Amino acid sequence: MADRGRRTSHDLRPRWYSPAEVAVLLGFGISKVKMKIATGELRSIKDGKYRRILPEWVDDYIREQVERQEAA
Repeated sequence: MADRGRRTSHDLRPRWYSPAEVAVLLGFGISKVKMKIATGELRSIKDGKYRRILPEWVDDYIREQVERQEAA
């Protein structure tokens, strides 16, 4: 009961990713991730001077790629 309301280290999950983290997740180079952001294929937001990508946007990108391949 003493731990109620406190988060432990195993509860922490990233709420968003940097382009470099997404590159690692997808097995891409950072340039490819930046290109996909610039073309709108991968959604992102600007947080100050940093670009950030929500985990669900990474999932959306993957789903769209699978759907595109299945439709071809």
